[in-house]
Amino acid sequence: MELLRSSFLPNTHFFTDPSPSQPPINLHTPKFNFRASIDTNAPTLPNPQPHLAFTANKASDFSNSYRAQPSSEVGHCISLLKSNHFADCRQVHALALKSNAFEVNSWVGNKLAMLYSKNYELLDYAQKLFDEMPERTVPTYAALMRAYCRSEQWEELFVVFGLMVEEGMVPDMYVVPTLLKACALTKMVGIGRMIHGFVIRKEMDLDVYVGNSLVDFYANCGDLGFAVSVFGAMRERDVVSWTALVSAYMNEGLCEEALEVFRSMKVNGVKRDLISWNVLVSGFAKNGEIEMALQYLEAMQEEGLRPRVNSWNGVISGCIQNEYFEDALDAFYRMLCFLEEPNFVTIASILPACAGLKDLNLGRAIHGFILKRQLYDNTHVEGSLIGMYSKCGSKDYAEKFFSMTKTKSIGMWNEMIAAYVKSGETEKGIELLRVMHHHGLKPDVVSYNTILAGHARNGQKNEAYELLHELVRMDLKPNIVSFNVLISGFQQFGLSFEALKLFWTMQSPCDGCFADFVLPESIQPNSITVAGALAACADLKLLSQGKEIHGYTLRCGFERNVYISSALVDMYSKCLDIDSATEVFRRTEDRNTICWNSMIAGHVNNMQLNLALELFCDMLEECVEPSSITLMILLLTCGNMTALRFGRALHGYIMKTQLDESDSTLASALVGMYAKCGSIKEAKSVFDFEVKRDALLWNAMLSAYSTNGMLNNALALVGEMELVGVVPEI
Repeated sequence: MELLRSSFLPNTHFFTDPSPSQPPINLHTPKFNFRASIDTNAPTLPNPQPHLAFTANKASDFSNSYRAQPSSEVGHCISLLKSNHFADCRQVHALALKSNAFEVNSWVGNKLAMLYSKNYELLDYAQKLFDEMPERTVPTYAALMRAYCRSEQWEELFVVFGLMVEEGMVPDMYVVPTLLKACALTKMVGIGRMIHGFVIRKEMDLDVYVGNSLVDFYANCGDLGFAVSVFGAMRERDVVSWTALVSAYMNEGLCEEALEVFRSMKVNGVKRDLISWNVLVSGFAKNGEIEMALQYLEAMQEEGLRPRVNSWNGVISGCIQNEYFEDALDAFYRMLCFLEEPNFVTIASILPACAGLKDLNLGRAIHGFILKRQLYDNTHVEGSLIGMYSKCGSKDYAEKFFSMTKTKSIGMWNEMIAAYVKSGETEKGIELLRVMHHHGLKPDVVSYNTILAGHARNGQKNEAYELLHELVRMDLKPNIVSFNVLISGFQQFGLSFEALKLFWTMQSPCDGCFADFVLPESIQPNSITVAGALAACADLKLLSQGKEIHGYTLRCGFERNVYISSALVDMYSKCLDIDSATEVFRRTEDRNTICWNSMIAGHVNNMQLNLALELFCDMLEECVEPSSITLMILLLTCGNMTALRFGRALHGYIMKTQLDESDSTLASALVGMYAKCGSIKEAKSVFDFEVKRDALLWNAMLSAYSTNGMLNNALALVGEMELVGVVPEI
């Protein structure tokens, strides 16, 4: 980290002065109007009346003004297309028009459409040609759908699929993987399951590529059970199959199981490639296992694979997700020392580390690095710059950077909205949402989810639901994140019953508070959703409902996720079922600090104070490092038990480890502990030792004097508090 700072801050060759004036790239928007109708008997598709539609079975009008030319020109055109000896397929397109080749041989049009589909910049040509073709083949449909999938134009993709179904064509093993990928990325679980049924009926599941797509679909939709089931039923498996299963386990936080699958690849004679290693490494990082990620980053080199930019990006991104910002910066520095050139993803990932540490100087230095390496012409990078400046306390500079950018991407708008919501200015965020729409850029689900989170955290239930309805009126679909931010936000504000009601509603929308048009189909809760619902049960002490959710976690394989296990321990202990809490805790294999804290707090809540202290000793024996929360729980316990000797030992541990020196919270807890144990002298010693005293520490000392009947000392302390401008709370 310090090496990175010394290299990246001023007076080095890496950087130039940052400037917010660099323009981002233009956002692509659909340009064509297609005309089509989707069969009402076909599977329900998103946006059943899309603004884009194709003309079905329309005769070509490209060559109405041309007479049929000699067949030699058509033959020359076909020969060119087969040989691929041309610089630009538009030249062949012009020759085909001149020779009337589209009507003479339908293969020409299909081949040209497929070639256009391979180039994002020529995708509009592909659509235009496709719309005018008299005959279309399944490979042409597949090529166009793949192109839309690559560019994440989901509406257009499903319109093409609907037209394919309307024309009576059957999806083959090349179309199905594209459809499953689209369903996975848009979380369209219902349609994906229907496609799975079609695959089984047509016996396409025997194909390894289709099988891989099914494993990947269920993994990305959070259905680990089905992913494992499909993998187990596959007759043929390749490296992609195994990698998809590793990813599935990692997605659910099951690192040990993922590692076991990864090792099994070698045992089964499957050569592990760079992608499979990257999935393992990024999975460890994503789940907070940074040391394991770095360990296997080294191990891949022993198999002759050099970590590439995506390998490092996986580690950096995982560190950011877990708020290990120092580790992210260290990984970035290692990457530079490894002579691996950062790309847009690297930069967009590392800027949040500067934001998390509120290190404006380093953030500005990396901005200079971006300009020097010409990595600024990317919407994700520009959005991350806005986020970095706003979170580092330079919201004015973020606004300036935002306003000076002529062409704003949707990511930039979303970052600016998030900046307002994070600073408590939700109304400004909503206003920006309206301005965004006024400028002709349609807000996406991320835009609405950001504001939904703000409303939920502020307990604005009615405003949140009204915005959810607006999201649907904008032809958008609420996703799992929409419900996660609402459930967690409501629970944290104290609306735990509302959070729990929402948890059940998302699974059975017809029985809940939403109309069918808001939530037409159920959404499968993921581990984040479940953790929020368990916290709500704990708040309300609803043991029966908590047990139901526990059953759901067992069916979905969530209990092995340490965060879910911690939430279960917390729920059972707060519902006074300490035996069940202990059982879950003992079953948890990779217990982290959060899990230990939940169990220690559970014993305290159930008045088993001695067991709480014993558990802390077990925690140290297992080499799990306590957090400041652990010590605060224990100090409170020592105070309640008047366990002065143990409290002094904890004090010594805090001094030795120098835990949270900048935070007076622990000092306040120590003062409270000594006061309850009757050792006012030691309480005063802790108070005097602290140089930076906040209101919490002053009032802790005042409470210590009051509880020990030292009125004169308390009055004298009140006088000191008035001099420094601290208001007494007693």
